[in-house]
Amino acid sequence: MSAEIVNPRSDSDDRTDEELFDPAFALHRGGKMAVQATVPVRDRDDLSLAYTPGVAKVCSAIAEQPELVHDYTWKSQVVAVVTDGSAVLGLGDIGPEASLPVMEGKAILFKQFGGVDAVPIALDCRDVDEIIDTVARLAPSFGGVNLEDISAPRCFEIERRLQERVDIPIFHDDQHGTAVVTLAALRNAAKLTERSLGQLRAVISGAGAAGVAIAKILIEAGIGDVAVCDRKGVVSADRSDLTDVKREVAGFTNKAGLSGSLEQALDGADVFIGVSGGTVAESAVATMAKDAMIFAMANPNPEIHPDVAHKYAAVVATGRSDFPNQINNVLAFPGIFAGALQVRASRITEGMKLAAAEALAAVVADELKADCVIPSPFDERVAPAVSAAVAAAARAEGVARR
Repeated sequence: MSAEIVNPRSDSDDRTDEELFDPAFALHRGGKMAVQATVPVRDRDDLSLAYTPGVAKVCSAIAEQPELVHDYTWKSQVVAVVTDGSAVLGLGDIGPEASLPVMEGKAILFKQFGGVDAVPIALDCRDVDEIIDTVARLAPSFGGVNLEDISAPRCFEIERRLQERVDIPIFHDDQHGTAVVTLAALRNAAKLTERSLGQLRAVISGAGAAGVAIAKILIEAGIGDVAVCDRKGVVSADRSDLTDVKREVAGFTNKAGLSGSLEQALDGADVFIGVSGGTVAESAVATMAKDAMIFAMANPNPEIHPDVAHKYAAVVATGRSDFPNQINNVLAFPGIFAGALQVRASRITEGMKLAAAEALAAVVADELKADCVIPSPFDERVAPAVSAAVAAAARAEGVARR
């Protein structure tokens, strides 16, 4: 009822036919989320406990022992979903207001799939220092921060500097969520084709946030070799046009010393991972190794259409929900944050991400087949498995505070 007071619904306004009849507009009318109290305020006694004077006792206790904020406020169970609207999936730089429906969607996925409360925050600034300062000042209200849809290379610096500045987990999902789910699917695809990660050579199309994070986690997990490609070809140390981030990537990838185009790099490769939105010619796909694995994750149009990929690959995955083996970040971020919040972790480490990928892969380890190397987002086993693994890894790595 209260939402109707401030945002009354009306069928007699000046909306277009599309807004009136499109179910997407109907669903979004008034927003997709609301704040709900967890305690009753039915009478004077309830009010005096929930607010003044009862609240003063709790405030005073927290002032004396700051760690009590986790026990007596929502801090330990809520995440800020922060964006500047500069790199919204499939839409690009659309600004903070236009990004809000996506951030609301992310928040309800946190709740639906991980039991984690989340608040969407769209920032009207693009300067790296301003974003860092703003998020750092908001940090006392939250148990963690999920950075979302912030363009590369700014996102790398923002995440790194924020994690140095605050003592709560800072997690850029476009990087690490994608990387965790990709590694989990690749572990199972390798197992299905009777190979180890160490026997695989992968080629990543896309050197943005997701491509860089995938390369890092694959190296951490022990893949044989991986080459990252941007629009100009393989990111290699002999190129003079690399950004600082790409120069770093060149330093820990491409042990084979490849150069040239993506198509050349694919010759004999075991794995293709697409996070670029480009298109790969079928003639290049045909040069990949036997029993190849193709993860073409661009949305809505995969870099290699599954119909083509299945001609040459033993395992095919996409980012789309209408094909098997969907590489979907929702398999990772709710459980990762749930586990981190459970133990009040100060950060999310590489070990925690690796543990999340291993746990996610294990969910369907006994059910493997070509069209099932990763669980469905609606598999209820996912979040508990991932959160438990992340919590255990946080304790093992010394970043848990309980």
